[in-house]
Amino acid sequence: MFNPSRDQVRNFFIETWRKYREKDVLTPMESVAANVMTVHPEYHAVLEDPESVDRDFPPEAGQINPFLHLSLHLAIEEQLSIDQPPGIRTAFDLACQRRGDRHDAMHDALEALGEMLFNAQRNGTPPDGAAYIANLRRRIGAE
Repeated sequence: MFNPSRDQVRNFFIETWRKYREKDVLTPMESVAANVMTVHPEYHAVLEDPESVDRDFPPEAGQINPFLHLSLHLAIEEQLSIDQPPGIRTAFDLACQRRGDRHDAMHDALEALGEMLFNAQRNGTPPDGAAYIANLRRRIGAE
C-alpha cells in the first residue's frame, strides 16, 4: 500500500505545480493534480513556495490546509475512476446534475469524505463507504 509522508505529498503538489507552470511533461497522476490545482487559485502562492512544505495550517486559526484539500480532491478523482466505493460515480454524477457545477459537486463529496474519515478515526472503525455515499446523496437532497 502506498503511504507517503506529509512532506512527500506536499512536495508532489509543489513539484507538479512547477512542472505544470513550466509546461514540462506530466505523469497521468500529475495531470489530474494539475487540473485540480488550476481550479484553486487561492492555493497557488503556497504551491509556488517550497518552504510551505514545513508550514502548519491550524484549523483553530481558521486556516484550511491546501495540501489536505488537494489530496482529498485527488482521492475522490481516483474513487470516481474506479467507482470505489461502489456507487460513488453514480452519486457524484447526480451531485453534478443537482449542483450544475462539477467543482461544487466535488466539494460536496469532499465534505462527505472528510466526515466519513473523521468518524472512522474517532470510532476506531474502518471507513464506511455506504455511509459516505449516503452522506453525499443527503447533501445534494437525493435522500
